[in-house]
Amino acid sequence: MKTLLILVGKTTDHHFQSGISDYVERIGHYMPFELVTIPELKNTKNLTEEQQKTAEGELILKQLQASDTVVLLDEHGKELRSVEFARWLEQKRNTARRLVFVIGGPYGFSPAIYDRANEQLSLSKMTFSHQMVRVVFTEQVYRACTIIRGEPYHHE
Repeated sequence: MKTLLILVGKTTDHHFQSGISDYVERIGHYMPFELVTIPELKNTKNLTEEQQKTAEGELILKQLQASDTVVLLDEHGKELRSVEFARWLEQKRNTARRLVFVIGGPYGFSPAIYDRANEQLSLSKMTFSHQMVRVVFTEQVYRACTIIRGEPYHHE
């Protein structure tokens, strides 16, 4: 199974970039994992939030294949403990051809993206910056991989 993480906009903070790169490299030892960055929209001051979400949604949809299992990282999604996420990921590895996680832009997702999604997951009830979510999520994917393999990274 190939796994993608689609991001809207570049990661601008070099500390976050470094952490993300580290975890993406680590994940690569366990499974094919790729980051896809959709460029930020230009002239967003002239767009409403809805117009911005719609435009970002169109760019996200262009990255998706019909057979993809699409999972949105969304504040209203299902919350899982790390061990539960590892079990969930292992099950998806057995059933999905291509698993695609999506971190949206600053205003969330358009209705078209919600309609296309198979599931929604939440990292926390707290709000994080989109830059930070990228680091936290890639770390959780790495953690899940080590849990699946029974490696000592995760302590419980």
